[in-house]
Amino acid sequence: MATTLSQVLDDTQDPKDTIRIFLHQFGVGDLLRKCRAHKIKGFPVLQIFTYLLGCMFSPISTYMSMKIGSFKEAFSKNTIYRFCNDSGINWHKFVRLLSERIISSFMRPVTSEDRVEYFVVDDTPFPKSGKKTELVSKFFNHVNMKHQLGYRILTLIWTDGYSSIPVDFSPLSSRKADLVVCEARKYDKRSIAGRIRKEAQQKAPEVMLALLRKAIHAGHSAKYVLFDSWFATPKGITAIKQELALDVIAMLKKSGKVFYAYNGQQLDIKKIYSMNRKRRGRSKYLLSVEVSLLQKKNGTVVSSIPARIVYVRNTANRKDWVALISTDTGISEEEIIQRYGARWNIEVYFKTCKQYLKMLTECNSPSFDAFTCHLAIVAVRYMILSVRHRESSDDRTIGELFWLFTAEVSEISFDHSLWLILSVLLETVQAFFHMSDSQMEEFIASFMSRLPEQIRKALQPNFVGSIAA
Repeated sequence: MATTLSQVLDDTQDPKDTIRIFLHQFGVGDLLRKCRAHKIKGFPVLQIFTYLLGCMFSPISTYMSMKIGSFKEAFSKNTIYRFCNDSGINWHKFVRLLSERIISSFMRPVTSEDRVEYFVVDDTPFPKSGKKTELVSKFFNHVNMKHQLGYRILTLIWTDGYSSIPVDFSPLSSRKADLVVCEARKYDKRSIAGRIRKEAQQKAPEVMLALLRKAIHAGHSAKYVLFDSWFATPKGITAIKQELALDVIAMLKKSGKVFYAYNGQQLDIKKIYSMNRKRRGRSKYLLSVEVSLLQKKNGTVVSSIPARIVYVRNTANRKDWVALISTDTGISEEEIIQRYGARWNIEVYFKTCKQYLKMLTECNSPSFDAFTCHLAIVAVRYMILSVRHRESSDDRTIGELFWLFTAEVSEISFDHSLWLILSVLLETVQAFFHMSDSQMEEFIASFMSRLPEQIRKALQPNFVGSIAA
């Protein structure tokens, strides 16, 4: 993923200024009020929210910054805890509305009308221990092939193949009571808190459809929905095509229990592959067949959706193959393969959030409401980087953009802290020994010449000029 950094920041730009510009540009304060995040008393909501966004650039937690005395905000940690644990704030709606505003007012106006837009759906494991952590459950992590405690974070993003914006998310727990370590707190099922807890224990394909419905209701649009084999069922694909009028491109499972209508028969993809002649040579695909997805009710076919299955050689094992399905039969096999490649953008999103944006490390609260707030804040952090990435023009990644921000914070903190210490020290020396300005200048010049080159460069010339003045 490419980004420009030369036009995003100059040598002295503070990342906190970038956050404030983003919040003002997209009217984040207004959206927070629409989602019931409003001030009752005390500090403005936007002030607390701005601080939480900026925590991604801090090397230490809020607790530790308070312990060592580097916390400079006027509010206390209890104010932050109350804000994050507020069960009345609709964080899912906030992320949907903010992402729609960014896409419609910022992304699309500078994008060619020929560029295809996608929704991408996938989940990622979120290990989280603690027997008192609300709705934490046992699940099988397919990354490290182990059973763990935690959640699966089902995520929906929008992408045009170049930029990506998170649209919605849903932390999933287990539907089986014996796998849930800590039950959910009791809320009215009609409330925001009650609805998100109910959704957390639904089946992933059902939640996927719910996320797409809510995204479209919020004003989002795309041409295709992309997902991997975990969500690729004929029932789910049919629902997306018929109910939401979106085409699907997905990878299929090599299952003998899922059937497709082909040549008047109900066959699985392995049987269809074995009964057809494959393309030879250096073709990008091995086989392409037209099938139908049948929707039945009481044994009677009530609807049929045409689709195309494309068998592609597995690059990791040339004797193996993978199958892609597309409900858009008007595009070529090469386009199906190419457009499915945009699904990789959600993997980049997960990696960036976990590696740079403190997705796994920042929230230790046992509250499901605080966890939801944390995931929303992480999503907004990614939006900030994605917007700056969109404004860029050279070939650097969002990760490199993050590190440039972080390096700028470190340099400002180091230079400023050292400047303050030495300023006070030299002023004390001048007052104690009653030194004249000329004597002080000689003392400073002698002192600076003895410093290491890196520190001397950091202090010159502003430091010398400010002391001499």
